[in-house]
Amino acid sequence: MPRPEFQAPPDVFYNESEARKYTTSSRIIEIQSRISERALELLALPNDGVPKMLLDIGCGSGLSGETLTEHGHHWIGYDISKSMLDVALERETEGDLLLADMGQGLGLRPGVIDGAISISAVQWLCNADKSSHDPRLRLKAFFGSLYRCLARGARAVLQFYADNVKQSEMIVTAAMRAGFAGGVVVDWPHSSKAKKSYLVLTCGPPSVTMSLPKGKGENGEMCSDDDDNESSDEDGNRTVGIYERNRPKKRQKTKKNGKGKDWLLRKKEQMRRRGHDVPADTKYTARKRKSYF
Repeated sequence: MPRPEFQAPPDVFYNESEARKYTTSSRIIEIQSRISERALELLALPNDGVPKMLLDIGCGSGLSGETLTEHGHHWIGYDISKSMLDVALERETEGDLLLADMGQGLGLRPGVIDGAISISAVQWLCNADKSSHDPRLRLKAFFGSLYRCLARGARAVLQFYADNVKQSEMIVTAAMRAGFAGGVVVDWPHSSKAKKSYLVLTCGPPSVTMSLPKGKGENGEMCSDDDDNESSDEDGNRTVGIYERNRPKKRQKTKKNGKGKDWLLRKKEQMRRRGHDVPADTKYTARKRKSYF
């Protein structure tokens, strides 16, 4: 069965019935709790006894937020599905809930958040659910606003399911361009079911003392049966991937319909053979005119 992000947009897929089914599944509850605990561990918050203000991006019905509450933290939950948030309100979750599209930015004041987690949400931004959606622009808006609202040195841990390597690289590249430092930590890389990828980001430039944590199962240890029952569709065996903020070379622009200069020259030659009066070829042939002088 295909993953939810391939079936419908999140606000359509997670309707009222699907939201209740998701929240009442004991298996989903257990998996969400385990992943949230791991994300909070990778967040590496200081153990000073002071509650932190955290973000739960794609909070759904508040399953992952319960883990934050159990550890004594305050949190703000973002989700695009109204049905999911309605279930969260019925369950009387402790966090503040916002109905919003993370692909349009988070809209928070700069430097007010101590950390952020996201469970199985970021990969939704890689899909163009509407004609106006551009995955790269939506990722840029999301990571840019996330970087701005985090305090200096704060971390964000985003667990995601990438459909392929290209999609994973697109997510990581967008994060690095926003100014984050960090990389991908993979738990249980040798298990086809239990494998989990976490994008661990730090707000600010990389430093000599900063290092990524190791993924579970990196030393060949076996995962438990409970871990192995979790589903994942990713490939590869790397446990930690570190990415630098190198801007790639600009790609040469091509027209969407594929009709470039070569096509135009062939068309002009075809019209000449038919006896039509065609202007001579110059260095300006097929150049795009500016919209203003």
